[in-house]
Amino acid sequence: MKSEDIFERYSRQIFIDEIGLEGQRKIMNSKVLVIGAGGLGSPVIQYLAAAGTGSLGVADFDEVELHNLNRQTIHCENTVGFSKIKSAEAFVNNLNHHVKLIGVNTKIDSSNAEEILSQYDIIIDGSDNFTARYLINDTCVKLAKPLVYGSILGFSGQMAVFNYKGSRNLRHLFPEPPSDEDIPDCDSLGVLGPLPGIVGSMMAMQTLKIITGLHIIPDQLTLIDTLHWRFQTIDF
Repeated sequence: MKSEDIFERYSRQIFIDEIGLEGQRKIMNSKVLVIGAGGLGSPVIQYLAAAGTGSLGVADFDEVELHNLNRQTIHCENTVGFSKIKSAEAFVNNLNHHVKLIGVNTKIDSSNAEEILSQYDIIIDGSDNFTARYLINDTCVKLAKPLVYGSILGFSGQMAVFNYKGSRNLRHLFPEPPSDEDIPDCDSLGVLGPLPGIVGSMMAMQTLKIITGLHIIPDQLTLIDTLHWRFQTIDF
């Protein structure tokens, strides 16, 4: 992309003193992996692609279903039945064809997690189960990769940055995953569409701050309660 095109496209973030041209170059040279192209992954993918993230990996092995569309805003009726990777790829290409989307159409498990995650600078966890979350966390710790974490349920969400410049990780906050009987049933409890948009946008913001070297408050969990409109931070 020509320098004048870069400036025109990204001018509104380049104008921010803390970003500037140097920050934009860092964004365009970054390699970020988004695990999950669902409710949380959708706004993350959207805003990182819009910002010009150079290489954007997206890992998901599901297909788009009709019930996804109330909250997974990068997908649409025309992509129902398609893999979420293909749907995400079409969205990103329409939004910013300069972003290189790397589709990982497979389930991340103990046999491949280290190989896949090692190829990226920052890992974003938009998964929807505790087995994946702890595997992703432990792999990031092993590889010394920063992890941007989020979770959602009903009207409530959580967001944190783990393992960044020696900061604590998920196991410092929750040492072990909950037992099966204590795990909420997301299918029955549901989620209101804008909630993942709020939490996912916060995750994208933290990711861009990491890329550009802006300050991240370590060892802090943000709790979002959109029913009572309360936002709280907990240090751990």
